[in-house]
Amino acid sequence: MPLAAVAAVHAAAVALVLAAAAAVLAGGLADVRAALAFGALIAAGEAVRITLPGDRELAPVGAAGALAYALLGPLRGLPTGHGVLQTVAVTAAAGLLGTLPYTLRGRAPQPDRAARRLLTTAFAAVLFQPLYNSGALDRVATRGAQYGLVLAAAAVLAALFDVVLAALLRSARARIRFGPALVAELHALPGIGSAIAATGLVISLGAGEIGLWALPVFSVPLLLTQLSFRRYGATAATRRQSVAALARATEVAGYTLPGHARRVAALSRAVGSRLGLPGRDLELLECAALMHDIGQLSLVEPVPGGATALLPPEEQRRIARLGSEVIRHTGVPPEVAVFVELQARPYRAADGRRDPAVPTASRIIRAANAYDDLVCDDPRLARRLEVLEQLRLETGRAYDPRVVEALTAVCTGAGPAGPADDRRRGRPAWLDAAAEWEEQGGAVSVRAPLRASWTRNGAGGRHE
Repeated sequence: MPLAAVAAVHAAAVALVLAAAAAVLAGGLADVRAALAFGALIAAGEAVRITLPGDRELAPVGAAGALAYALLGPLRGLPTGHGVLQTVAVTAAAGLLGTLPYTLRGRAPQPDRAARRLLTTAFAAVLFQPLYNSGALDRVATRGAQYGLVLAAAAVLAALFDVVLAALLRSARARIRFGPALVAELHALPGIGSAIAATGLVISLGAGEIGLWALPVFSVPLLLTQLSFRRYGATAATRRQSVAALARATEVAGYTLPGHARRVAALSRAVGSRLGLPGRDLELLECAALMHDIGQLSLVEPVPGGATALLPPEEQRRIARLGSEVIRHTGVPPEVAVFVELQARPYRAADGRRDPAVPTASRIIRAANAYDDLVCDDPRLARRLEVLEQLRLETGRAYDPRVVEALTAVCTGAGPAGPADDRRRGRPAWLDAAAEWEEQGGAVSVRAPLRASWTRNGAGGRHE
């Protein structure tokens, strides 16, 4: 089962912490001053953690401190001997201390992130500490370029190990293939991940020369970078709020039904996550899905129920084109306007081949919009399966088969689950949005003639 991998990772982290605690209790702390200093750095880093778009929690300074402690050799020219298990024990204890204020406020750290931190730190320590403590590195000058290369290699391998762990957890949580999840995590690595690895490496090298003063001195650049990422996250949140407000314009004007844009956006993100899209691509997809119906504001008369899926192809393309022109003046990334404009184009060209000009995001929005246009007011599983079958029958022309397959998995209850989903209810967020719409008294009667129109025209009657 997919979640067995998650349980295995968590169990490995817990077993490692228990073994480390037992070893420290039995043998005591080695190099107490260094342990306390690195523990304080890790705890402080956890206390000032940040949340990036996509609900990704990071503690860059804490992660760099843990990596530096795992790769610590000499301290101001004097040998150290803390070893692997003490590294794990100090990292775990400091992490718990640093997250205590959040836990008391009901914002406990994500278990996946905590397990990854401990296992990655332990992996880095296993790579380096036995070599250093056994004297195997004595032939390498501990202040020369060769020693730096050894530390750099260990840091790179630890970063790759963390990527593999993250991909494993993501694929298990979202129930997607491991390959796309690994590619998505590799795309995210060059950002803050490379800064964390570089800072941990520099702190370890600097501590060999200037001692524990290296910890605050070399942590400052990463802390400033973290502040920049925090500002970026705040800016992104403001932009999402502006986009959501703009998306509601069609609802306020009566062109679309309440909650349609939010449902399509949540459903599109779930499908994109299942297909293994990277984090930034998911953000752009969600943004485009929220504004996919903006072009309807150009209509003299609203479409019944706002269901553009039943309009003639030319009218669909005109609405999408007008919407993209509006979006280009909103300040969002230009890819969003492209996604919206191309959502009305079918998956296959006239010759039957896949149209390479249509990006994956546009294909996802097209399918999610058609699905919600026809079933959002009907909670019956039979109705969902009926529409999904109709979409599947049109994969020869209108819809991407991979997208419809992922959409089917999400809509039948096999969709992504994990930190980005609704933790309180344990179900996909798009279902909660649909429930919210129903609680507001959604106009079920508006959709009844639309379903009849689809049936009269057949599975592929109006879609091209």
